Amino acid sequence: MALFSTGPIDNSPILGIRQTQMVTVKVVNRDSLNSYNLVIQGFLLNGSRTMYVNEMVSLAPNQVLTRNYFADLDAFEFEFVTLEEVEAEIGISVWGKQASGELVDSHRIVAWEKHTAII
Repeated sequence: MALFSTGPIDNSPILGIRQTQMVTVKVVNRDSLNSYNLVIQGFLLNGSRTMYVNEMVSLAPNQVLTRNYFADLDAFEFEFVTLEEVEAEIGISVWGKQASGELVDSHRIVAWEKHTAII
């Protein structure tokens, strides 16, 4: 198993409006033979850490998956856990977006290429 994390993301309002209202997660399975399972968890950070997204997805060989999640929160964090014991060829990126769909550069975390932590 491997754990990927965005770390805490500050999304405090600026002039009464939060920069990010939606988070787009893109995941790619670069393995041409094996499927992998991934758990996507989102947490509200408001003095305590409260899970508000908990989704398990299965990635077929060479599949690209896109998911959109609510993020109009003062602070949040996303974690991704692979369920397999093998080295997965998974790339993950997280994109903060405004309600209009415009990207928020400061809330962009682009593709982890390898596992960052083995648990």
